[in-house]
Amino acid sequence: MESNLLIYNSLSRTKELFKPLHEGMVGMYVCGPTVYGDAHLGHARPAITFDILYRYLQHLGYKVRYVRNITDVGHLEHDADEGEDKIAKKARLEHLEPMEVVQHYLNRYHHDMEALNVLPPSIEPHASGHIIEQIEYVKKILDAGYAYESKGSVYFDVKKYNADHKYGILSGRNIEDLESNTRTLDGQSEKRDPLDFALWKCAAPEHIMHWPSPWSEGFPGWHLECSTMGRKYLGDTFDIHGGGLDLLFPHHECEIAQSVAAQGHPAVRYWMHNNMITINGQKMGKSYKNFINLEEFFAGSHPLLDKAYAPMVIRFFILQAHYRSTVDFSNAALQSAEKALQKMTDSYNRLQNLSPAEKSGVELPDYKELCYEAMDDDLNTPQVIAHLFDACRVINSASNGEISLSAADIESLRSLMDTFLIDLLGIRMGQQQESAGSLKPYEEAVNLLMEVRAKAKAAKDWATSDLIRDRLAQAGFDVKDTKNGVEWSVK
Repeated sequence: MESNLLIYNSLSRTKELFKPLHEGMVGMYVCGPTVYGDAHLGHARPAITFDILYRYLQHLGYKVRYVRNITDVGHLEHDADEGEDKIAKKARLEHLEPMEVVQHYLNRYHHDMEALNVLPPSIEPHASGHIIEQIEYVKKILDAGYAYESKGSVYFDVKKYNADHKYGILSGRNIEDLESNTRTLDGQSEKRDPLDFALWKCAAPEHIMHWPSPWSEGFPGWHLECSTMGRKYLGDTFDIHGGGLDLLFPHHECEIAQSVAAQGHPAVRYWMHNNMITINGQKMGKSYKNFINLEEFFAGSHPLLDKAYAPMVIRFFILQAHYRSTVDFSNAALQSAEKALQKMTDSYNRLQNLSPAEKSGVELPDYKELCYEAMDDDLNTPQVIAHLFDACRVINSASNGEISLSAADIESLRSLMDTFLIDLLGIRMGQQQESAGSLKPYEEAVNLLMEVRAKAKAAKDWATSDLIRDRLAQAGFDVKDTKNGVEWSVK
């Protein structure tokens, strides 16, 4: 392997980083979901993380081919090489065809992603739709001498590969440490060595997902699909490969070994991993049985939830932390995110109603430049949000009549919020309080009371005006009279 192999676990100076690549075309591959159950908060984080990168690269003027795969075969229950296929098990238990299971949960995943305002990828290939390509990829690795057949299965020879190249280059692990922690008794495995991983598995008679191959009637190993589909849609070498930190080893480590063995060189220039979402300090996931489905967040139907949380609150909660940091779930943290997003939304709405002064009474920082610097510093969304809140304080002061802003200043602030809050952070306005039902009747009812109150004030009926304001306050609403009119929000 070349000594100058570029492997990054963060993206700093984003603008400069991609300038020379593909003459403006960026190839991006992200590990998508295994569709045998509902999406949970842990699925939302990589989807949102790479949605931000996708949006920003396009904003910078790049053409981006974004590939996000669907794992619908080969993801086994116990580990990457042993056990029953998760989708096949679900199909057997529910008396369905495996592709019925896949389509059902994929439809629900797409619905959740749309609710979170995650843009669809350019291509969304299924592992089951690329069996022929995966078989051909295995043949290349066999021809190169880095794999062997055993009882109808094909395994990657990790020790042989390590002798010629370096296994563990991404995760920093060395093969000696891996060997000391991976021991099996003789005769208990088809593998020559416990470190070897499956490229193709011979299917047991009861296995309902299988395809013909030169070695057996079987199915591809889990690691193989990403190497194969990445190469098909992005070429022998592409720019970014992303996924959750839990995929760094062994999944992405095995991908590197496969691509070097099959192609003679690594396929990926830059690796990018988002960190985990935890609950009480433990990773949230199906295998830990502590996950909360996104639909349960939106409806507030899980026992661990105090209330329903709108999709934009979930998105904002995730973006408040850097993608490489751990985020620990709690109702308090989500409610804090909800209040923060409401404040930003209120400021955004005030900005739309600001009347310009002939001359500005303040000198505004270059908020856009500050936000670009934050995005170029490894997609630092928490810093972007901090700059936007600074701008919101200016907006609120202008709305309250404390400072004056020129037409140019107001237009600059509107451009800032539209570019970063709406376009790049992907926050949909008016949905931060949304849950299972529509807010439109609720908003119209409050607006009707505001109209009644405005008429009472115009008629100098102060008792009715104050009564409406006070009763709304008791019900949890904040009503403010400003020079630009009346504003209301949920406390």
